[in-house]
Amino acid sequence: MQLARHFFQDAFPDIDRLLNVFAHSHIEKRHFCMPLDWFSSDQPFAEKNRLYIQHAEALSLAAARKCLQKAGLVPTDIDCLVFVSSTGIATPSMDSRLVNSLGLRSDITRIPLWGLGCAGGAMGLSRSCEYAGAYPGRRVLLISVELCGLTFIRQDLSKSNLVATCLFGDGAAAVVVSGDHVQASAEEGAPRIQFRDARTTTWPDTLDVMGWELTEPGLKVIFSRDIPTLIQTYMRENVESFLTSHQTTVDRLRHFIFHPGGAKVLNAYQSSLGIDAEATRHSEEVLRHFGNMSSPTVLFVLEKSMEQAWQPGDRGLVAALGPGFSSELLLLEAR
Repeated sequence: MQLARHFFQDAFPDIDRLLNVFAHSHIEKRHFCMPLDWFSSDQPFAEKNRLYIQHAEALSLAAARKCLQKAGLVPTDIDCLVFVSSTGIATPSMDSRLVNSLGLRSDITRIPLWGLGCAGGAMGLSRSCEYAGAYPGRRVLLISVELCGLTFIRQDLSKSNLVATCLFGDGAAAVVVSGDHVQASAEEGAPRIQFRDARTTTWPDTLDVMGWELTEPGLKVIFSRDIPTLIQTYMRENVESFLTSHQTTVDRLRHFIFHPGGAKVLNAYQSSLGIDAEATRHSEEVLRHFGNMSSPTVLFVLEKSMEQAWQPGDRGLVAALGPGFSSELLLLEAR
């Protein structure tokens, strides 16, 4: 907050009032791959992207190894790698680098997904589950990594950038998805969660709600203050029609795995769907300790949910919003 005051005080005479966004964010802690003094000077896009490649690979490796160890698997057990990120650019893509550094098989299927923003973790999970459904004898490793801090533009004195300084952080997550014909391994001391279905919705004429603007110093954040209002307007019908197709309703769900885009976003979910704060406590906990890490954040919430006792027949809803403007919904069920 003190750094933001230093950056923005000349642009906003009412800086103290604006800095209340920190107090209202419900965020206590975030993680960044660079120290705070790095943000004090202008950084060219090429240097930011070099750091992105370096740190995204390191964080991806750490998340993947932890996930595989927890699952009782080794890298050569993986048949498909889905890699999700939107905060840097790499060609060869980051997944090809991980083939070497993680020790994956040379014949692994690679699916890089870019530009999905905060919806990327949920969309990556959907595509991973659909792949495992099409090839039930295979395993998928989903890796989602974002280095939001590296996209900070020192010269950008907009209110959007000020809000971003209180909201976004860096993080990585990994998930193993196994097809139904794959023999169970040690992973499966955790709850056996089955994918039932997914729905992607992209609302027309909403391209300006969130995303990146590519500028000389890098990726400039775009997000509308109307996002909570859009959730109030669109999400209930979207969720209800999705659940109706599976003969269920919101009040019959036991688990809510929502991307915590911010405190106002979670409040909008609660209001729109008629659920209480207890339903989104895992999302609120992740927001409090990690901030909004963009795509991996919902996977952090999924991990916390899976640490709880899912009972056979329990259903859970995964939800995230991203550029497009779009939503991704997944229906999960405990075996």
